[in-house]
Amino acid sequence: MVKQIILKSRPVGFPTAGNFEIREIEIPELTTGQVRLIPHTISVDPYLRGRMNDGPSYVAPFQVGEPMAGGAIAMIKESRAEGYETGRYVMGFLPWQEEIVIEAKGLNVLDDSIAPLSFYLGVLGMPGLTAWFGLEEIGNLKNGETIVISGAAGAVGIVAGQLAKLRGCRVVGIAGDDAKVKYLLDELNFDAAINYKTSPDLYKAISEACHNGVDVYFDNVGGEISDTVISQINKFARIIICGQISLYNLTSIPVGPRVQGTLLKKSALMQGFIVSNYAERFPLVGSGKLKYTNTTYHGFEKLPEALMALFEGKNLGKLIVEL
Repeated sequence: MVKQIILKSRPVGFPTAGNFEIREIEIPELTTGQVRLIPHTISVDPYLRGRMNDGPSYVAPFQVGEPMAGGAIAMIKESRAEGYETGRYVMGFLPWQEEIVIEAKGLNVLDDSIAPLSFYLGVLGMPGLTAWFGLEEIGNLKNGETIVISGAAGAVGIVAGQLAKLRGCRVVGIAGDDAKVKYLLDELNFDAAINYKTSPDLYKAISEACHNGVDVYFDNVGGEISDTVISQINKFARIIICGQISLYNLTSIPVGPRVQGTLLKKSALMQGFIVSNYAERFPLVGSGKLKYTNTTYHGFEKLPEALMALFEGKNLGKLIVEL
């Protein structure tokens, strides 16, 4: 018998421990083409909250009574699949379970000599790709431009900021505590960073950090922060809608400034995207030019706590659970 974590009930507002349940199940024997996996590291991401709701989105919701699932790295304990050797590590979309029997097709075998395994869930995985494609396909960065990144100390934000610096941009990050601001400035060499929770006048803080206005906005947060940034965009600005984490736990749709007038007057572009839009073009490269960090919880049963911590802003960089 092995443990799995199921969605016990759909959350109203912020998820709580009561929305999850641990149960034990039996694992079947292997058949041809399958592998038996022991999870090593499980990714905790904002999109999981959306899948806990019962409504249309870009991906199907989790079902009540069924296991939670997400990006994960696992070791092959047993294999009946060609090309998937025992002892190798793989990455895939896996249920929250202590041991898994699954079809090997679709799992990616990893090279753990390139970087720490957890980086395949971060800078070498979905968050890194999200930052890259957002900037490349929508941001259209130019040397000397100013980019503002909300959620700048998160898994995507820290990569987006460094990529923008490599393009010669002035990079301004917005984060939620002083330790994150210090990390952005001291470790990642952002040109400016703002703690939105302690800034008495966020509009003024952004204005002072962006001497010549905002050319590109990488939006991971939404809400009032985005309203304030968008009010200061330049002509021909590009607004990259990557996430809206400030809105995910709301029980009603908030009413804020209508941005269409600003977009019209500034001839600006606002575009949302999902990284899977570019799945056919995914590279897997490590240049060695980017710094990366994780916030790590330890132990299978910590998964619900880690997910709740994500929406409390407790993570610096990628939030993972190591088993």
